[in-house]
Amino acid sequence: MNAYPDAGKEMLLFTGNSHQELARLVASRMCIKIGTCSVYQKPNKETQVEIGESVRGKDVFIIQTGSRDVNDAIMELLIMAYACTTSSAKRIIGVIPYLPYSKQCKMRKRGSIVSKLVASMLCKAGFHHIITMDLHQKEIQGFFDVPIDNLRASPFLIQYIQDQIPDYRNAVIVAKTPASAKKAQSFAERLRLGIAVIHGEPQDFDSDREDGRHSPPPQEAAASGTSRGGGDGFKSVESAWPSGISLPVLTAKEKPPINVVGDVGGKIAIIVDDIIDDVDPFVAAADILKERGAYKVYVMATHGLLSLDAPRILEESSIDEVVVTNSVPHELQKLQCHKIKTVDISFILSEAIRRIHHGESMSYLFRNISIDD
Repeated sequence: MNAYPDAGKEMLLFTGNSHQELARLVASRMCIKIGTCSVYQKPNKETQVEIGESVRGKDVFIIQTGSRDVNDAIMELLIMAYACTTSSAKRIIGVIPYLPYSKQCKMRKRGSIVSKLVASMLCKAGFHHIITMDLHQKEIQGFFDVPIDNLRASPFLIQYIQDQIPDYRNAVIVAKTPASAKKAQSFAERLRLGIAVIHGEPQDFDSDREDGRHSPPPQEAAASGTSRGGGDGFKSVESAWPSGISLPVLTAKEKPPINVVGDVGGKIAIIVDDIIDDVDPFVAAADILKERGAYKVYVMATHGLLSLDAPRILEESSIDEVVVTNSVPHELQKLQCHKIKTVDISFILSEAIRRIHHGESMSYLFRNISIDD
């Protein structure tokens, strides 16, 4: 029986090469076929897209996610959207479970906010709406000039905890950094469990190395009183700073010793986060939790990127199980590490597609979801 009557009417579902398995699951749930679209690379590495059927006047949904070949995935997504735009599609909706470059959403010295650039490119390519899941920072939604629905994976992860973790009532939800404490608190409140926070884990602090940006200038320049540029329009360095005024000397940052705030002795520790890519911080957190008496350690995350040697490191670590959703493909990683388990989130994606296509409210998909999820 078709759970989505008339779902295929005036609607097409396309997918790139980043996660075809997820696209097939979504199409199967909606009882529709994936549209005919050829996406491939030419010998010179340029991406070529050929839409195989008419999209004129239809709602077009493009499923694509950030994967190992992230830059190819972005170019496929942009070119597919632009091809549908120039073919007179009614609306183009991007279904991007993991938004690429979402971790680069803050300014770092002379760097840039890359997620803003990605958002601008997606809007420029012709997208009218974006569906994504568990953005690294919710403020990224403000980078888009089109509506964006940031779905949550927490109901599926919580259901996994209740169904698959024996004696989960004896568990404690753990935030591996103070920054993720709100997310851990949200999980703990809905599961009615305690919470613990690991404080002092090494952070990605900005380096204090000298990089040429000194203000005010060195003392010898100030003492000389020479003018910058030699023109009358510039004040001398000496006169730019009134006598007796100086900037306070900032003390160097010191990372406090690792400490666990909360009782984990004799309990199951469940670490929750949005992305697991570099697994070293999770392994360090698991080690300290085992030292403090936790007899099992689980890691729950929405996006399991698991780059480079992450599967091997997890296999050799004290972590008992890593649970991630299928927002990104990780079949190869699962072959290297038997601890990785997958939660399917195709249901919520298919329901979001159906509701947007029929103009229905999306609030049902956010029931009992707090802003801290």
